[in-house]
Amino acid sequence: MKNTKKNISTDKLHAFENHPYKVQDNEEMERLAESIQQNGVLSPIIVRPKENTADEYEIISGHRRVMASKKAGISEVPALIVSLDRDAAAIVLVDSNLHREHILPSEKAYAYKMKAEALAHQGFRADLTSDQLGPKLTVDMISDSDSASQVKRYIRLTNLIPEILQYVDDGRISFTPAVELSYLNEQEQYDLLEQMELNDCTPSLSQACRFKKMSQLEGLTPEIIAAVMSEEKANQREMFKVPMERIRKFIPNANAKQAEDFVLKACEHYRKFLIRQRNRDER
Repeated sequence: MKNTKKNISTDKLHAFENHPYKVQDNEEMERLAESIQQNGVLSPIIVRPKENTADEYEIISGHRRVMASKKAGISEVPALIVSLDRDAAAIVLVDSNLHREHILPSEKAYAYKMKAEALAHQGFRADLTSDQLGPKLTVDMISDSDSASQVKRYIRLTNLIPEILQYVDDGRISFTPAVELSYLNEQEQYDLLEQMELNDCTPSLSQACRFKKMSQLEGLTPEIIAAVMSEEKANQREMFKVPMERIRKFIPNANAKQAEDFVLKACEHYRKFLIRQRNRDER
């Protein structure tokens, strides 16, 4: 089957099964929908025929454009139909999104895992539990920006329970402590999550390393986790916290550090505004 181009009804399009990228209905999606409503879909999406169907297609590249088209009330989108098996399609899907400006740690983690597994199915050997990716599989086949050890560390994040991985995406747990926590078993992670939510805190790198070591040596109990989490961190100081969801509408794609900078700048602008108001009142 040759690659062909045609318009396809959005009702005939299906998301790629277990694809790693989040398609969020946020302010950025609204802007994309408005653009598509005004100009149409300028770049064709990429799809492949869906197995065991007569006229259905699986999206390889273009999940966001399809969602935005539906929001814009557009029922057909231009598409390039390619003849690829699932593994080859998975590799194209991962590569077409890895260089987006905003990509979450969870997206990168599952993208690297999906690509490594697809390459393994194609015959490339990959041992993701060791320091070597395999004699036939080189890291540049998975990533052109991260080292072999970094790729492996990202893939480790897929061992985190969804709730803790969300903490990583929100910037509340840094990448390195998160990798250490990925070695805890599922029950230990849920016990840790309970302490995090109960005390509104997250483990430091030192605590995460201790949790990993204790888990591997003797196992973690809820009592041990509570005791470690109750310790005062060396750099602990009074904090003022604002939930990300309260400011997400103002900065939909910002990470925690960018959100903090935004809030500080907003406070500074408001302080200057109050000073100007006071000066006018005193005249």
